[in-house]
Amino acid sequence: MIFGGIQKTSTIDFPGVLSCVVFVRGCDMNCFYCHNREIIAGSAGEFLSETEILAFLEKRRGLLDGVVVSGGEPTLQPDLARFLQKLRAMSYRIKLDTNGQRPELTESLWREGLLDYVAMDVKALPRDYVSVCGADGFAKVKDTIARLSALEAKFEVRTTLYPGMTMEELEQLLQALPPMPLWRLNYYHMPEVFQPQDKLRLRLKALSSIAVQENLPRLTQWQPRLVWQ
Repeated sequence: MIFGGIQKTSTIDFPGVLSCVVFVRGCDMNCFYCHNREIIAGSAGEFLSETEILAFLEKRRGLLDGVVVSGGEPTLQPDLARFLQKLRAMSYRIKLDTNGQRPELTESLWREGLLDYVAMDVKALPRDYVSVCGADGFAKVKDTIARLSALEAKFEVRTTLYPGMTMEELEQLLQALPPMPLWRLNYYHMPEVFQPQDKLRLRLKALSSIAVQENLPRLTQWQPRLVWQ
């Protein structure tokens, strides 16, 4: 496992669970609004060893209840299952943050009892995935959702209201999937590190909390369990 960072304590990343968040390096998408751009590269840049991460978690046993494995994209890591087994051996609850691009792996990890919760990004309308993320990924996200739903797994989907997304596009996106157990809207904040070619796009108007609240009746008719933060 190649780690790019750790947040030692979090009360908000794993619903109802006091946790830490570990960030793996590497991602197969290149979202123009990415807030973790410094860890998109798999092997370049600073990293923490798995030994360091596990040593910290061993010391925090009994103080922390869960671990969030985030990124980057954790499902790219060939040793992910083995790492999750080590967390289980320490009696941690486990949440996976993923872009939903490896449906079979995510299903397998749940079936093996290595996950307690999954948060999956639904980044854009199908037609906009390439322009927003640099890759066409909506079909695989939909497949992952279908597999988790069939398993009655605990999961949520989440969407960042990136600059340029309109209220009409958000409503269309909420209609593109059946009602989710939870659909979380994240408000956009300008990233500290970005690609120069994205500078103008990052300064486009983004949907605000006021706009979401004003249109809540329209939005929740498609996704009744819609939350925003």
